[in-house]
Amino acid sequence: MSTPRDTRSARDVEGRSRQIAEESRETTWEKPSFLRELFLGDLRLDLIHPFPDSQGSDREVYTEFYNKMRAFLRDEVDSDAIDRTGKIPDEYIDRLKEMGAFGMKIDLEYGGLGLTQYEYNEIMKMLSGQDGSITALLSAHQSIGVPQPLKLFGTREQKEQYLPRIARGAISAFALTEPEVGSDPASIKTSVRESQDGNAYMLNGEKLWCTNGTIAEIIVVMARHESDGKISAFIVESDWSGVSVEHKCSFMGLKGIENGVLAFKEVRVPKVNLLWERGKGLKLALTTLNTGRLTLPASSVGAAKQCLEISRRWAKERKQWGQVIGKHEAIGHKLADMTAEIFAMESVGDLASCLADQDVDIRLEAAVAKLFNTEAGWRIADETLQIRSGRGYETAASLRARGEAPIPVERIFRDTRINLIFEGSSEIMRLFIAREAVDKHLKVAGDLIDPKVSLRKKLAKIPRILGFYAVWYPSQCLGWTHWPRFGDFGALAKHMRFVARHSRRLARNMVHGMVRYGGKLQRKQAFLFRMVDIGANLFAMAATISRATKLARQGNADAESVADLFCRNARRRIRRLHADLWDNDDARKYRFARDALEDRYDWVEQGIVGLNLPSDQTMAPQSTSNLI
Repeated sequence: MSTPRDTRSARDVEGRSRQIAEESRETTWEKPSFLRELFLGDLRLDLIHPFPDSQGSDREVYTEFYNKMRAFLRDEVDSDAIDRTGKIPDEYIDRLKEMGAFGMKIDLEYGGLGLTQYEYNEIMKMLSGQDGSITALLSAHQSIGVPQPLKLFGTREQKEQYLPRIARGAISAFALTEPEVGSDPASIKTSVRESQDGNAYMLNGEKLWCTNGTIAEIIVVMARHESDGKISAFIVESDWSGVSVEHKCSFMGLKGIENGVLAFKEVRVPKVNLLWERGKGLKLALTTLNTGRLTLPASSVGAAKQCLEISRRWAKERKQWGQVIGKHEAIGHKLADMTAEIFAMESVGDLASCLADQDVDIRLEAAVAKLFNTEAGWRIADETLQIRSGRGYETAASLRARGEAPIPVERIFRDTRINLIFEGSSEIMRLFIAREAVDKHLKVAGDLIDPKVSLRKKLAKIPRILGFYAVWYPSQCLGWTHWPRFGDFGALAKHMRFVARHSRRLARNMVHGMVRYGGKLQRKQAFLFRMVDIGANLFAMAATISRATKLARQGNADAESVADLFCRNARRRIRRLHADLWDNDDARKYRFARDALEDRYDWVEQGIVGLNLPSDQTMAPQSTSNLI
């Protein structure tokens, strides 16, 4: 039976996208990675214990800036006004420029503050506890905007031209997403071609959801070369001829965010504004995001801490049925779990930040921190709204108008939700993590599950594969986890033993999955996602235990009890995930979903008015520009 043309076409597109994604990966592991080894069943405690010290957090330049930012947020910023008007006032942006906020991570030699990753993230924690829109402004500018890729890949001339200007307050942005291109950047349509005089590129296309794009002076734009299809990154200035803002987007939350649709029509980009090398645009983007993603774990912690304060104080004041609601078990359990989870979130975020300041490969740590903290932060925001009940659902302005404290739970709830989508959705994060987690196994045994590899070549690889797994697999069944190996962790040693045992179990199950599913493993997303979630929870446990041990030795008598509660919860989640790897309804659900896509169950939707779209309009994006 022949394969339908549209099916072949879809597979060809998917195959090409996968090929480009593979070419854009960092293919080697030249530096150590705690999580890479954990997914291989090796608990490298030397990389995370003792919990690393923060670099520079007691420096005068940092403490002075921190105090200025704190006073600014406390005394000058009206976050509810930003939410109502949908605009960060110009005077706020001017104050941020005066403080040097747009040059936080830019080196001193270029006029920046030269903050470490840890210092920067501490600022972001404080910001996000107060105002999500200002956090997004500074994060999009500093973490994924021009400064970060320029710092990593820019020439000396490019740095001298742009970094001082950015440090003084020239706002930057990163333009990657397009109307028809979301999580598959390999399908970018924005294009460049050489100018007739050979000294520049002519840029044409359209970018969607470009945060800061509506006010940015300098933008990193990803575009495809018309001649060979390779993707490069370019530094583009917004006042150049042909650059225009087509639309400012409005969202559920982050009402003050400057995000929009940018169009580029015959924009002349000097060749000296090519970032890094021709054809390395996607690799630049992925590498930039390794550290750029660390802002979201930090900002999730800040927002979650604000939620905890709101919930704790309300639970102490609000009385129902003769006692404060915090003494009712239902609310008490929520408060306990929120406290423990926030401690773990901060442990994960701080560890990833400290590792980023060291000579460590953090591509997995940053992705897991982003995944774990944003999802935990969203759950905490949801629980906070539930605890505040009707007052959580009511806006701060309405509460103020009727004489109550204007606690902005409703705004926090709306602002927090985007974190699961920003800079790689949770689903994309899990796919990315899963790919990196199986990297070693693909290098050893990938040919056996690759349908494109000939049988002869597969047979030739078997001796090498057997040689590796004859040693590696037995080592994942055995391991010394008893005293004195984890003696450093005191009462938490039992939890670290659990991490060691279950990291080996995770490693074994990963191989079992490759054997069972073969070349289809990449499509078994439910299986892969559970594997990733096991690894993420093990990482969170290890980070939490290490940090709690350090704090206990510094005199915090409660740190171990908070860590113990988190680990107890995490252990239950991990056991469930392990069980669900092999006992699940994945195949049945997928068959059901395929039938649903064929409208077999559309009768379930009966009884509503429906979307009532015009007959010529669908929900799928249509190109809004004749430029691409």
